[in-house]
Amino acid sequence: MDKIRKFVSWDVQPLDNLRECTVYKVYEKVAKGEKLTRDEKNYITSKVNTNCHFRDGIALLGWRFPFSKVLHTFIVKQYGTWQEYQAVDKTSLRAHIYGRIEKIVKLS
Repeated sequence: MDKIRKFVSWDVQPLDNLRECTVYKVYEKVAKGEKLTRDEKNYITSKVNTNCHFRDGIALLGWRFPFSKVLHTFIVKQYGTWQEYQAVDKTSLRAHIYGRIEKIVKLS
């Protein structure tokens, strides 16, 4: 699995200071191969699809937490158009998307 890395050029607080943050705790569970809860799966899917920095990671205070190990690519048809998303599973994707979903297709 990818490592947590700094993605900004300025000074940021040490990574050890973020150990109590949700994203750090979830990242550690994924890195150890532990089973994720439904809330954690929904959290990853929501944060990955609402950040503007990365397609497969979550940004926090200048640090990038990668989740490519558990993410899959889905395309979703909604209101006659197709949109691409990254999600842990279809259930977490449905929880993230608002409105009527016509079709969800997992890309391999």
